[in-house]
Amino acid sequence: MDEAYRLGAGDVLVLILTGDVELTHQLEVTREGFVLIPQVGQVFVSGLTLGQLDRVLATRLGRVYSGINRGTNASTKFQITVAKLRTNQIFVIGEVLRPGSYQVSSAGTVLTALYLAGGPSDNGSFRQVLVRRGHRVIDSLDLYDYLLRGDTQHDVRLETGDVVFVPVRSGPVEVAGAVVRPAIYEIRPGETLRELLEAAGGFEPTALRRRIQIDRILPPQERVSGGRDRVVLDITEDQLRVDAPPPFPLAAGDRVNVFSVSDRRRNVVTVRGNVWVAGQVGFKQGMRLSEALRLAGGAKPDVYLGQVLVSRLSPDSTRSQLRSSFRDSTGVLNDDLALAEDDDIEVFSRTEFRPTRYVVITGAVRRPGRLPFREGMTLRDGVLQAGGLTEDALLSEAELARLPTDRSKGVIAVTSRVVLDSTYLFDRSPAGVYGGPPGLPANRSGAPEVALAPYDNVLILRQPDWELARSVQIVGQIRFPGRYVLQSKTEHLVELVARAGGLTREAYPGGAELYRQLPQDQGAPFKIGRRLLVVDSVRRPDVEPLASQRVGLDLARAISQPLGRENLIIQNGDSLFVPEYQATVRVLGAVNAPTSIVYRPGWNLYNYIGGAGGVSRQGDRGRSYVVQPGGRLESVKSRGLFSSVKPKPMPGAVVFVPERDPNEKKDWAGLLGSIAQILASTVTIIVVATKL
Repeated sequence: MDEAYRLGAGDVLVLILTGDVELTHQLEVTREGFVLIPQVGQVFVSGLTLGQLDRVLATRLGRVYSGINRGTNASTKFQITVAKLRTNQIFVIGEVLRPGSYQVSSAGTVLTALYLAGGPSDNGSFRQVLVRRGHRVIDSLDLYDYLLRGDTQHDVRLETGDVVFVPVRSGPVEVAGAVVRPAIYEIRPGETLRELLEAAGGFEPTALRRRIQIDRILPPQERVSGGRDRVVLDITEDQLRVDAPPPFPLAAGDRVNVFSVSDRRRNVVTVRGNVWVAGQVGFKQGMRLSEALRLAGGAKPDVYLGQVLVSRLSPDSTRSQLRSSFRDSTGVLNDDLALAEDDDIEVFSRTEFRPTRYVVITGAVRRPGRLPFREGMTLRDGVLQAGGLTEDALLSEAELARLPTDRSKGVIAVTSRVVLDSTYLFDRSPAGVYGGPPGLPANRSGAPEVALAPYDNVLILRQPDWELARSVQIVGQIRFPGRYVLQSKTEHLVELVARAGGLTREAYPGGAELYRQLPQDQGAPFKIGRRLLVVDSVRRPDVEPLASQRVGLDLARAISQPLGRENLIIQNGDSLFVPEYQATVRVLGAVNAPTSIVYRPGWNLYNYIGGAGGVSRQGDRGRSYVVQPGGRLESVKSRGLFSSVKPKPMPGAVVFVPERDPNEKKDWAGLLGSIAQILASTVTIIVVATKL
C-alpha cells in the first residue's frame, strides 16, 4: 500500500517491532478513528495517510521504547502496514451499462467503479467522468488519458458516499480510412483534427497524407432550403504538414476520411504465364526482355517456343502488341526486345494447348471411370489406379476399344480382346496366396503387358453366373431351424425342408408362411385395389425385419406333390415360418367385436363374421376376404345373379372386413333400373316359353 493511502474506520493495521523488542500487534481502526496499542494507548489515525501515521507512531512509540529514534543508531525499529482494507459504499449513475450502488475496497478508484458498472454505455461520455463528494465535484476523469496514454493522474480514490456520474456524450466524430484505429471518437470543445488523429493512433503507412476529406453537417443557422445540409471539406497538401496534422477545427457529427495511396506502381513490368515466379519485376531504363524473364525465374521446360507476347501501354491508355520467340527451351530469345515501363509480358505453355488425354476402365473394377493418360501406361497400371479387380472379374480376357485411324467408313471404334491372368489380383499374402473367393480357372501368369493409347476404353468382363452365396432362413416347427445356403439357383422348397431335417410332430404345414424380400423401390406393402395384401401385422418370431411380402403357399400340398406348382423355387433372402397348429380363426377389421373364434369345419367367412358381432356401420361386407394360413387371399366369387362361392377359412386363417370408402357413392337408381330390365326380360322369356 502506498504512503498516500488515507486510513479510516474498519481498516486493520499490523504493527511490527524488531530489534531490542520483538513484538507484533494487530490494530483495528474503531468507528471513533482510534487504534489501541498495548503499553502505548490510543492513537488517533482516521484521516491520516500511511506516511503521516508513520511519523505519529515514531513519536508515540519512542516514549515507551527507548531504542526507537530517527537516527541511524536506533536499536528498535517498527513497521506499520495495512492487513485488511475497509469497504466503501459508492454510487455509479448516469450513462453506464449497470448503474447502481457498489461495495468497493477503500483502495478503489473511479476506474474500479466503472469496471464494476460495465463502463459507459453507447450514449455515455468518455471525456468527462465526474466524482461528487458531498455537494461538490472533487475531480473529473478523462478516460482517453487512461485508454490511449495510460495516464491515471485523475483516477482518485473513492470514499463512502462518493458518486461517480457519467454524463451524456457530446461531440461524436468518426474517423475512417488509413489510420491505426478507425472508430467514432468523442471530442471536447476546442479540439482539432490534430487531437482526433492522435487519438486514432496516427496515420497508417499507406495514408496518402496529401488530402484529408471531412464530411460535415451544417449547423442549423447555416442551412438553406433545398435539402443540402451537408458539405464536403478537403484539406489539401498546402494545409498539411509532413510531421503533424493541422489544427483544423472539428464539429460534432463530422466524418473524417483519410485516403490511401493508389495501388498503381511505377517502374514495374509484369511477367505472366509459364515462368517460375510470375508477377511484377522492377523496371529500369534500358531493360531488355531477357532480363525480365530472368528475374521471373526463367521459362519452364514445357515453354511454347513460337511466341512471347509483350503488351505495351501507350500515352493515350491504349495498348499495342509486340512479340518475340524462343530459340530453344533454354530461354534464349530470337529478338531481345527493349522494354518500357508498364509492359505486360506473357509466356505460354505447350501443356495448355494440349487436349486432356484419358483412358476409361469400366466393368469389374472397384473404382470404374476415367483415368488421366500417361505415356507408357499399361492396362495393369490402369487397373491399379481403378482400385483393382472385384471378386467377380473374369481373369482370362478383357475387351479393349480404341479409336480408329480411319473413320471414312463410319467406324467409330475398333475392339479387340486382350489376355489377362491371375497376377492382376493384387491382394495377396507374403506367400503369394490370394485371399478372395474362388472363380473360374485362369492362367497363373505369362499374359503380355498391354500398352494403352489415349482415349482407350477397357471393359473388365465379369464371370458368367458368378455370385456370392445365396441364403434363406427357415424357422418354427423345423427339426434343425436356421439360415441355410442354397446349393443351386433352382433349389426347391421341399428340398430345403428336407435339408433342415423335415417338420416336427407339432408342425402345421397348412399354416406355413413364406416371406420374400421386396425390390428396393417396393418397400411398402402391395395393395390390390383397396385391399391390403398383408393384413397380419404381427411379426413372426425369428424372421428378420426386412422389407418383404408374404407369398401364398400350401406347404402340405408341396410336400405331398413335389412336382407340383406349390413346390416353389427358393430365392435369396426368403424366410419360411412353420407354425404350430392353430385351432382358431381371427376376425379383424370393421366388425363389431374383433376376436378369435374356434375353427368350425364347414363355416364360411360370413359365419365367422357373424360370430364377431357382424359387420359394423363402417364395414363393407361385400369386400370381405380371407387370408388363409399359407398367405393365399380368397374372396367371395359370384357364379350368377343369385349364386356365389364363399371361401371357407382354415385353422389359423384371418377374416378381414375392410371399411367402406366414404367417397364411393352407389347409383341406386341405375342399379334398380338394371334389375327391373333383367326382371322384365326374364318375364318375357317365361311367357314366350309357356306359349310354345
